[in-house]
Amino acid sequence: MENTSEIILNPTALQYNLEFLRKEMGPEVLISSVVKGNAYGHGIEAFVPMAEQLGIRHFSVFSTGEAYRVARVIRQPETAIMIMGDIAPGELRGVIQAGFSFFVFDMQRLKAAIMTAQSAGIPAKIHIELETGMNRTGFSTTAILKEVIPYLLSHTEYFQLSGLCTHFAGAESIANYLRIDQQQRRFLRGRKHFIQAGLYPERTHSCCSAAAIRLPKMRFNMVRIGILQYGFWPSPEIKIEYLRKHKLANFNLHRVITWRSRLMSIKKVQMGEFIGYGTSYQASEEILIGIVPVGYSNGYSRMLSNSGRVLIDGVRTSVIGNINMNSFAISLQQIGTAKIGDEVILIGSAGALEISVASFGELSSQLNYELLTRLPMDIPRLYTHPFESVTD
Repeated sequence: MENTSEIILNPTALQYNLEFLRKEMGPEVLISSVVKGNAYGHGIEAFVPMAEQLGIRHFSVFSTGEAYRVARVIRQPETAIMIMGDIAPGELRGVIQAGFSFFVFDMQRLKAAIMTAQSAGIPAKIHIELETGMNRTGFSTTAILKEVIPYLLSHTEYFQLSGLCTHFAGAESIANYLRIDQQQRRFLRGRKHFIQAGLYPERTHSCCSAAAIRLPKMRFNMVRIGILQYGFWPSPEIKIEYLRKHKLANFNLHRVITWRSRLMSIKKVQMGEFIGYGTSYQASEEILIGIVPVGYSNGYSRMLSNSGRVLIDGVRTSVIGNINMNSFAISLQQIGTAKIGDEVILIGSAGALEISVASFGELSSQLNYELLTRLPMDIPRLYTHPFESVTD
């Protein structure tokens, strides 16, 4: 292993999650695979071909750079790419020429899209985003009626209305019910204005993973699925609500990612000695420790100092001392057979034991999303087996 750690993706796990999602969403609802944040840390270049091989034909990204990364690895001509956020000045013409669809959430971008499309001789594929209460991006009802609809009706030859959309402000929280309910009603009213004006979107989409599970009536004909496809629930509340609704004792998605490293060094530390930087850990007896060549520069949070857990030789053991930039120490007291080069699982399973992404959150106050998207891009992404064989 040339790098200090590697990420392994399991195509069979992804296939399981996608089959669950397709069954849950129904045949009329297109699943757009959200691969922003380097495919939630799984790696765009590794994850996208695997998802496309398993039937995904629509990908959502945040920025132009991510859109081009997806475009370089897709193979099916019908596979679509949608940019939900940033398009830097000067990039709009290339976006339109590449055939990417993109969110439009203010008049400056709308006018620029229409003018660029007119100049390029190619209709812009736009998704009009409605502001319903997230208060981040999107057109207000007043802007829709007074500016957006009139402008679109006077420039119909220069755009393709690929979608109408919004984003819910925390659908994963049941306590946020009233705000989400208000957003639903605002979106339905906004959509009605477009329909009454004769502007019919190809896709209507409002649901992220949490909303897609909780709000079936808001699925329309497309949902934007991020965290669920990777094998994680958006929140414990969403999982509990799903189990209660379907009268299930338990149901687990399958984690696609495994993150592993190896033992770099083994040594004995005498009683009373401190381990690593500072004085956060003092050996209360003579102990055997191992050094793992992963640190906070590799995405292993410093907040896991003296609290993280790893698996080695089928045993769960503790991180001791502070997480350094490039390494951390673990206790080998219960692992007498450990040797340099042994596999250390940072996220993943060994027999009945597991280090879950959720456990990182419990120990470090990080969200699933935060931990995953902080995994550096230069960690190699591999497959448990050739993904071409998953559909055989």
